[in-house]
Amino acid sequence: MKKLEMSVVHAHACGIDIGSRSHFVAVGQNDDQVKEFGISHSSHLEIVAYLKANQVETIAMESTGSYWQSLFLVLIEAGFDVLLVPGTQTKAFRKTDVKDARHIQQLHTLGLLNSCFLPDTFTAKVRELCRHRKSLVQDSSKYVNRMQKCLRMMNIRLDVAVSDIMGVSGRKIIGAILDGEKDPQVLASFANARIKKTPEQLADSLHGNYKEELMYELRDNFEIFILLQERIKGLDFEIEKYYSEHLASVAMPKDLKLASKQLKGKNQPRFKVQEIGYKLYGVDISAINGVSVNTILSLISEIGTSLDRFPNAKAFVSWLRLAPNNRISGGNVLSGRTPKGKNALSIAFRDAANVIGNQKEGPLTSFFRKMGLKKGRLVAITATARKLATIIYNMIMKKQPYNPELPKNIQDKIEQKKLSHAIKTLQKYQLYAVDDQGVIFS
Repeated sequence: MKKLEMSVVHAHACGIDIGSRSHFVAVGQNDDQVKEFGISHSSHLEIVAYLKANQVETIAMESTGSYWQSLFLVLIEAGFDVLLVPGTQTKAFRKTDVKDARHIQQLHTLGLLNSCFLPDTFTAKVRELCRHRKSLVQDSSKYVNRMQKCLRMMNIRLDVAVSDIMGVSGRKIIGAILDGEKDPQVLASFANARIKKTPEQLADSLHGNYKEELMYELRDNFEIFILLQERIKGLDFEIEKYYSEHLASVAMPKDLKLASKQLKGKNQPRFKVQEIGYKLYGVDISAINGVSVNTILSLISEIGTSLDRFPNAKAFVSWLRLAPNNRISGGNVLSGRTPKGKNALSIAFRDAANVIGNQKEGPLTSFFRKMGLKKGRLVAITATARKLATIIYNMIMKKQPYNPELPKNIQDKIEQKKLSHAIKTLQKYQLYAVDDQGVIFS
């Protein structure tokens, strides 16, 4: 029987199975070449010494939660070439920790593993702050919902009277309630003149059945919300400082006019995200309709200064998990579902696609509606997010400004397709059509 031979790509390779309580390190396939270590910093230093004693040069380790990060940094500082492997490449052979470590070492020795995308050191710092900012925004929205619940249980329908209870008018009214004011007329006087409700309607919504326990809960939620908003402002200042120092030598063109974006909302970044994006990539990404400053902030914090790690737009879209995962067997496509995932940038593109779908006009809006009519809104969001990611990739890599106008040949094909569809519809119902020369045909 003929044996199958495979060439060794990494002769001095190691495989590490990452765990929450211990790490298993395999420098070979024998029983005495797999060793268990702890998770403390001293244990990490023991791993470094053990690897150097076994002349290891390159390491493959699992991307397990956040447990890999501290060991990864120690190994990088020690001078090892470290490959962070996603769970999709290792989950098929999970049996025991020892066997997992052996399999990872074996596959890495043969060069069969691919690394996850890891940003540079500067981007990793900013990304951590931006993700922390996002979690604070999510937490603050939870406390707004709790305040609405307290007010509703006291029959104070501030959520009906104003669009945002944490707007200028809402904060003043809640502050007055917490100070002991209960007169609906007085509370209504704190509202801004731009409120659509009349003073009488507003006062009628502010009649309440005040309860001591609900007032206590309301005060706690309000104070925690204010504290979270202050921390978000502090984070914005810190993130802006990081980028100001990093991009101090990059100048903006004097005659450049960036796209106008609305900065409404209490959770919008309060620093010049559009300018930072232009300095990093040399193009105005905000020129795309539906792309907000939050989308740009997600892009610059998740990707960093360049998209060079992705050879083409297809690789970028695949990493975002916005491309169909076609499973083919026997020449037949068994499934074409888009892979599931919690990629932060993918979520930002999906949110932008949802905004595009709600707009009245635009090339991307037309595409969204066309996909929505064919396969539904959820598929349209994914397809538009994929197209948006492709456009942004080409803009950054080719240094081309966004051009919403379609080429004439593509526009002509679209118009011809519309005309052909209209003719088929008329023929289906036995009606007649007239061409541009006035000729009647069936």
